Amino acid sequence: MTKSNVESFELDHRLVKAPYVRVAKRERLSDDVEIIKYDLRFCQPNEEHLEMPTMHSIEHMMANFMRDYTDKLIGFAPMGCQTGFYAITYNMEQDELLMALENGLNDILTATEVPAANERQCGWGASHSLEGAQEAARAYLAKKDEWLEVMA
Repeated sequence: MTKSNVESFELDHRLVKAPYVRVAKRERLSDDVEIIKYDLRFCQPNEEHLEMPTMHSIEHMMANFMRDYTDKLIGFAPMGCQTGFYAITYNMEQDELLMALENGLNDILTATEVPAANERQCGWGASHSLEGAQEAARAYLAKKDEWLEVMA
């Protein structure tokens, strides 16, 4: 196989054990700014995935809710393989990310609606599942003690 310039393509997805939280990349922009990309894997690669309405709702809610706990979140984006998300942060070390992640997931559990799930604020406002997001958040939180165990 040819080496890729995409970090996640170099990860052997057969060897990981989801769910997990992993630092996928660090990039220093200056002496005082470092961009840190976290791989937040919800599902075991090539064995399971999140349905698109569930992913879409988690993306909306976590992009919104995590910002209640940190101002260091740049973006929260779904993986195309539908097995997890990327949290793009600046100067946000793992302990702070874990706190914001846990709090955001707990907020999903108590949510009564998906923020911005409408045609004005979203490109596919009808494609959401609050129930699916809550089920996925509950499952991810249930394995919180294993989040830092990336490899099987």
